[in-house]
Amino acid sequence: MSKDTALDAFCAFFNKLDKTCTGKLYNVYTEDVVFQDPLHRIEGIEALEGYFAALYTHVEECQFTFHHRQRLGDTAFVTWTMTLRHPRLAGGSSYAVQGCSQLIFAPKAANDQGGQAKVRCHRDYFDAGELLYERLPVLGGVIRHLKRRAGT
Repeated sequence: MSKDTALDAFCAFFNKLDKTCTGKLYNVYTEDVVFQDPLHRIEGIEALEGYFAALYTHVEECQFTFHHRQRLGDTAFVTWTMTLRHPRLAGGSSYAVQGCSQLIFAPKAANDQGGQAKVRCHRDYFDAGELLYERLPVLGGVIRHLKRRAGT
């Protein structure tokens, strides 16, 4: 744990996130949050709740290991490894994807009674092919072949 309680709370929340607790997103995000990853752009807490609820419907495991955390002012960066298991990806086996999140915290409201600062912008950076496309039965083989030919 770092000395940044808001960033620590965010990381702890994400490791508990599953389909049963998407309604608690308001604990870490503002109502007008903007969430973006290589596959989606979501605006607003209600839309984000729907997105995560759908995303976690069939996920059997999703755990984050957070590595480096750095914050300056209202902006933070966190590197992570996500371990994921989904019955339709990678033959149902667990696999890991590395990424980074940029978080922008909203200023705490003047009438806030000691609560944590909340995230108003969350952008994830990761290889979408590594997360999804390479794990699909037919398409995955094609993408892996192309990556080998390209030397990546």
